[in-house]
Amino acid sequence: MIKNKTFILISFFVLVTAGAFVFAQKNNAPDDQFISYIVDAQKQSIQLYWKNDKHVYFKSIQNLKNWLESKHQKLVFAMNGGMYKQDNTPLGLFIQDKKTIAPLNTANAEGNFYLKPNGVFYISTVNVPVICNTDSFRDNGQIKYATQSGPMLVIDGQIHPAFKQGSNNLNIRNGVGILPDNKIIFAMSKKEICLYDFANYFKALGCKNALYLDGFVSRTYLPEKKWIQTDGNFGVIVGVTKPLN
Repeated sequence: MIKNKTFILISFFVLVTAGAFVFAQKNNAPDDQFISYIVDAQKQSIQLYWKNDKHVYFKSIQNLKNWLESKHQKLVFAMNGGMYKQDNTPLGLFIQDKKTIAPLNTANAEGNFYLKPNGVFYISTVNVPVICNTDSFRDNGQIKYATQSGPMLVIDGQIHPAFKQGSNNLNIRNGVGILPDNKIIFAMSKKEICLYDFANYFKALGCKNALYLDGFVSRTYLPEKKWIQTDGNFGVIVGVTKPLN
């Protein structure tokens, strides 16, 4: 009889604890703070876009969406893909279809892009995604798409050493990380956030490396989560597509 009571008490405790955990998770869910999208580059069509076939800058997600539809492609996900100059040209490296459009930027200057180490997000010709710091990047001729931005958010599993916990440097931010299963996660904060907390989001997901893409200009198009931002005035745009039915 005593054993049965003990079993009941333990079971009750486990159920209550589990319920509390689920409640806590629900009320602090990452989706409350971030809009995110996971891409399997082996199975999905992901590209970096900058100009259309008439050499006109896309600039906005809406322009990209319209152009893709004219090519019978449906835009599933889009996000601005790295920092750019006032004329919408990439601030750093940009490779498209194995062709280097803009060179690697190793200069020293002010601003997030130049907060070393910065880094490169690229996809190989066999659809393997990689994030590395700029100093270790090498173009072996087998890189299909690449965009350079900065700073790195997570470096070999550690948050960038320049970031300060509790910093009041708050902004909308977006970035990209590589998950342990080698899928890509893109994320944008729904509210202003400091770099440390943004980097910690990727670290908590197990990303060994993650890269900051941009700040207050950031936009995400993800209709499956009812998040539709189609404006913007960007340089490179990341897009995931599928055939238009």
